[in-house]
Amino acid sequence: MIRITELSLSLDHSPEALRQAIVARLKIQDADLLEFTVFKRSYDARKKNSEITFVYIIDLVVRDEQKILQRFARDNNVRPAPDTRYYPVAQAPDNLTERPLVIGFGPCGLFAALILAQMGFKPIVLERGKDVRRRTKDTWALWRNKVLTPESNVQFGEGGAGLFSDGKLYSQIKDPRFYGRKVMHEFVKAGAPEEILYVSKPHIGTFRLTGVVSTMREEIKRLGGEVRFESKVVDFLLRDGRIQGVELADGQQIHSRYVILALGHSSRDTFRTLHRRGVFVEAKPFAVGFRIEHPQSQIDEARLGKYAGHPELGAADYKLVYHAKNGRAVYSFCMCPGGTVVAATSEPQRVVTNGMSQYSRNERNANAGIVVGIHPEQDFPGGPLAGVELQERLESRAYELGGSDYCAPGQLVGDFIRGRPSGEFGEVVPSYKPGVRLGDLAPSLPDYVIEAIREALPAFGKQIRGFDREDAVLTGIETRTSSPVRITRDNETFQSLNTRGLYPAGEGAGYAGGILSAGVDGIKVAEALAKAMLADLQA
Repeated sequence: MIRITELSLSLDHSPEALRQAIVARLKIQDADLLEFTVFKRSYDARKKNSEITFVYIIDLVVRDEQKILQRFARDNNVRPAPDTRYYPVAQAPDNLTERPLVIGFGPCGLFAALILAQMGFKPIVLERGKDVRRRTKDTWALWRNKVLTPESNVQFGEGGAGLFSDGKLYSQIKDPRFYGRKVMHEFVKAGAPEEILYVSKPHIGTFRLTGVVSTMREEIKRLGGEVRFESKVVDFLLRDGRIQGVELADGQQIHSRYVILALGHSSRDTFRTLHRRGVFVEAKPFAVGFRIEHPQSQIDEARLGKYAGHPELGAADYKLVYHAKNGRAVYSFCMCPGGTVVAATSEPQRVVTNGMSQYSRNERNANAGIVVGIHPEQDFPGGPLAGVELQERLESRAYELGGSDYCAPGQLVGDFIRGRPSGEFGEVVPSYKPGVRLGDLAPSLPDYVIEAIREALPAFGKQIRGFDREDAVLTGIETRTSSPVRITRDNETFQSLNTRGLYPAGEGAGYAGGILSAGVDGIKVAEALAKAMLADLQA
């Protein structure tokens, strides 16, 4: 198979034009092109009024493949296509009696369990929250009626925190074995749009993702695995530096010497239990800030110029970074085109925001986190859990500033920059439910964060026209950008540094950020566990 890169066509090209372009590029007859697939399709909109074209990476099969490769030997854009298929690293023996445990059923736990099930290891998944259908009802109860269910919300339940998000499926991780491709294929097999296999910034959207996740759960069960909801792990059974099993909230003990710890970044009680039990945990950097909302039409115009609204391009996104004079990095996070700002707390009397989009991305506003990086040594010294404690204090303060009923504190961008409270909304209407109460956001975050964001917003306005418009809305606060801890593990075995058989994984353990990277980490850890189980059986 041959791969062609950097093949450009107009946005409005016909379906036949792609085949014609391939034939012309390789200087072959049409009959010699036996088949082709689009590996990736992207576009460059950095120069908003220049011509925007699709840029393709194509994998294809032709007659006389070696002859063509020899002819293009000096052309870096015509090369043999890499093998992106997934190959299992192990197969469980028929006499296997011990079953691995997977704690958490977000993207990492989902793929860890799926891979183990596909290799015949019949994992048991323990998820503290509810299945996706009941979890969705509980989440809407907070958004509509201000009723929080602490174990079933945006953070906890089937699908993890990634379920109520944009469903973004892109990452900048290094992936030489194409695990990300495996993640995509499994999503498509479970009902995700096939285009996620090739578009440059794929996403599924919350409503579609719920069906995909439940289908994958049923596949795990079909292969012999179990998925147990409302099964909260409250303690770990340890002996002589090795995991022996876990204890659930109802007192039940489940024994296994092989446990994948696929916690989300909000499992604060479990972080504390691990620390109390002596499992190595360390504080790690994360970021805090606000959600900002603009009309999506404004972002489309600023980013796409004359192509704004083009059906092939959809809602435009952005990515911004600014280095403030106080040494802080300010950047956009989890940008959601045509989406909404959502209530994302998992704990009573705290306010947290996040962003969410549906597959269509056709809501009125664009939103993104505008956040500032903070660091353990500099900003929250005091031990492995100091970042957790900082998050809790900030979220409690935001709850008070919002009126102590899960409404969020907010402020217009113009007022925020000038340091004065806001009293009424302009043209931009915030999407956060249960609601936004305007005032002064300065007391909600540390002074150095406020100072850096105030400086960054006008700078962002120079990159995207109108970004610092007077009536753009800031909604507070965003604190759960990533896990505040890292449950440290060995780079080769993927096991905890001081607890054998315990495999910290995914975003909560500090080894992923987003759906795709969490899924990839789940695959890696599942493979490591499977090989360790087989090695122990043979010893």
